[in-house]
Amino acid sequence: MKFDPTEHQLDAIDLRILDLLQENCKQPLAAIGEKVGLTASSVMERIHKLEQAGVITGYAAQVDARRLGKDVSAFIGVSINHPQAISAFEREIGPIADVLDCHHVTGDHTLLLKVKTEDTGSLERLIDRMRSIDGVTRTETMVVLSTHTERTRVGLEPEAANAQRRPRRQQSPRLRRAEGNG
Repeated sequence: MKFDPTEHQLDAIDLRILDLLQENCKQPLAAIGEKVGLTASSVMERIHKLEQAGVITGYAAQVDARRLGKDVSAFIGVSINHPQAISAFEREIGPIADVLDCHHVTGDHTLLLKVKTEDTGSLERLIDRMRSIDGVTRTETMVVLSTHTERTRVGLEPEAANAQRRPRRQQSPRLRRAEGNG
């Protein structure tokens, strides 16, 4: 039987497995299993289902950008003159390694980008490149002075997630009739 990702309901164990994988995806399946009360093969089966469902989209190492020579972090607000130009802009900046995130946002800008570059000179060249893309009317750059918190990890609270996913119980016909008579 083929797994249908649209029918997959996450339970508390799935959420705990996801949390543990985000903490360290290289930990042995047996170690995860001990923490969630399953065998390593059961953990592997659940992980496989989460991958098939598109909940797990990949695995990556977290690196220190500064140790790799990327000393400048910045957020760049980009204003685009027409909605049709957004896709072209996204295609153009997609391959640029210094662009970490690109979000379509509300507010003063059309898009908000998070970038990490070697220095202010490379940041300036990146901004010039963005400004040369058709449809870009304005950019606003905010250089990061220091970072208190930076995460790639999605916060998971198993109890809260389960409460949100529980379907509302339908009232029995007898209870509805009793309420209607009262």
